[in-house]
Amino acid sequence: MRFVWAVVAFVLATVLIGAGIAQRTIFMGPSEQTMELSVNEPQPYVLVDAEVLGAHPGLQTLLVRGEGEMFVAYGRTDDVKAWLSDTSYTDVTLGKGDKPKSSTVAAQQPPAAGGETSGRNPSGSDLWLDSFTDEEILVTKMQLTPGHSVLIARDGVQPAPDDILVSWGLDTRTPLAGPLMVAGGVLLLAGLVLYILAIRHQRRGRGPLRKGPAPLPETEPIEMPAAPKRKAIEAGDGTSDASEPGSPDAVTGDQPVSDGQDSGTGRTQRSALRRRAWLGLPALALTAVLATGCSPESWPDLGAESPTPTPTPTVVTPEDQKPPVVTEKQGHRIIAQIEETVSKADTDLDIELAETRLAGAALEGRRTEYVLRGKIADRDTNLTAPREKVTILLPEAADGWPRSVLALTVSEKDDTVPPVLLTMTQDDPWSNYRISEMADMPASSEFPDVAPEWLGTTRVPQDSPFLALPPEQVAAAFSDFVDSGDKSEYAGRFDETAVKLAQSVRDSRAAVVKGLKDKKADKTSKVAFDMKPTDETPLSLATLGSGAVVSVSVDDIETITPTTKEAVIRVGDNPEASALTGVKESAKGFTTTYSIQLFFSVPAQGSNEQIRLLAYHQDLISVKVIK
Repeated sequence: MRFVWAVVAFVLATVLIGAGIAQRTIFMGPSEQTMELSVNEPQPYVLVDAEVLGAHPGLQTLLVRGEGEMFVAYGRTDDVKAWLSDTSYTDVTLGKGDKPKSSTVAAQQPPAAGGETSGRNPSGSDLWLDSFTDEEILVTKMQLTPGHSVLIARDGVQPAPDDILVSWGLDTRTPLAGPLMVAGGVLLLAGLVLYILAIRHQRRGRGPLRKGPAPLPETEPIEMPAAPKRKAIEAGDGTSDASEPGSPDAVTGDQPVSDGQDSGTGRTQRSALRRRAWLGLPALALTAVLATGCSPESWPDLGAESPTPTPTPTVVTPEDQKPPVVTEKQGHRIIAQIEETVSKADTDLDIELAETRLAGAALEGRRTEYVLRGKIADRDTNLTAPREKVTILLPEAADGWPRSVLALTVSEKDDTVPPVLLTMTQDDPWSNYRISEMADMPASSEFPDVAPEWLGTTRVPQDSPFLALPPEQVAAAFSDFVDSGDKSEYAGRFDETAVKLAQSVRDSRAAVVKGLKDKKADKTSKVAFDMKPTDETPLSLATLGSGAVVSVSVDDIETITPTTKEAVIRVGDNPEASALTGVKESAKGFTTTYSIQLFFSVPAQGSNEQIRLLAYHQDLISVKVIK
């Protein structure tokens, strides 16, 4: 019976191992399905619509072939179409029967750079969620969702590549292949054990094998030996004829020979059993190799653990809110590029390079500082710039332009340097983001709770009545508080950090007055101070507490004029005024302008909280001779 079970185990092992191998070979279907995209007319740009990429489920692999350098980017469909609105392009969509079709789309507005096409290179635009470049063959994997499209181009002048292939990976997992081969290996081992036990049992059941007696000779009369002969036998005479054939002693003498032959046969059979056992090892080894060499797709996914939920603040998405203008990865990449560009511009004192990433008060402060550094050798004024790491990213949720992003950056190299709070704005689809306000955040400031970057936030209207102070009045209110002090109607509305900043401005003004008095110039000259908002429109983004973060810029203007016709105002030991004006004195005086960039947290209307100053930074903007 053991032989029967051994044979059954061998058969089942063969079936299971064969079935496991067949699942990974002859029964496994194709690993991907492909779609070739055709271009009917050469254009500088090819737009592959989101529905083409979503024609089949799974990870999308885009293959583009052509000569020279090729460019591929993906982004929101509306954003990409806005970028292409001033030029013609090839639009690839999904037609009947899920077949791709292409059509030429004409420019919707005059080209930005003139001519039939804009000739604009798409490489380096902040609009793309991600982009890729390569020579001759470009392959990239994507997992785009509806609402996103792919842009294919070269440099915006040459025709875009037209050899385009999209493929989708198919599910080729065979989770039973591994278990089947392992089960087959186990049965193969069990069959070998049963086979060995069966042979062993058979050997023990038959007992020792003995050689039978030799055939008797033909019947003849038996002659009785003589008495002396008998005595000789009894005496043990070795000369007896016991070796005669047919004698009882001859038969008995053959017995040891029979036993010796039986022992040799047992040893031979045991050696055969060992050889059979060794013959089974290659089969077991092959099964083990097949089982262990299987890819993860050959096994059931038993190790996946369910994520442990963690409590997060409840965020309710407002109805009809637009998507955020940048993603987390996109925003971090843009800020890193700005930090690199600004750092290089500061090193080279290159204002044209700085203009590509700075605007407004941040740019004007750099413009003046570069001039001063070029003329004053030992000038070492620190320049505020984005830090290496982004800790808070608050993008505006919008689909139009201009669009803005608020970010808080910290240093990864030096914990002693203050964080930098900044706002960056993209004016139109063809522009990159530029920083307009940028200020250091003191340790005493606490940033308010804001929405996560994947949700974004809305821009608060300038005249919003739902804040403690409308955004359009914040700069003027702080300016009045600095100029008027406790007599200002806004006294008590700002927090301690804002009060300290206002007092430091008053103290610097008092120092100027005291300096004139010490030089006894107060009788022939006078100084006046005035703080007022700039022409820049404040940026106000909503927080989770129904308040807003409002960024503004104010100008602190200092004017020194003579009080008599005979008097003149000399620059004296003021190297900044001398470097910026190029004169030593003026009969009408000088006007010095400082720009202060401010970030406030404005609470909701009816709140008992004060308006909190989050960050601030001051730059010298100009020193001018009064005409």
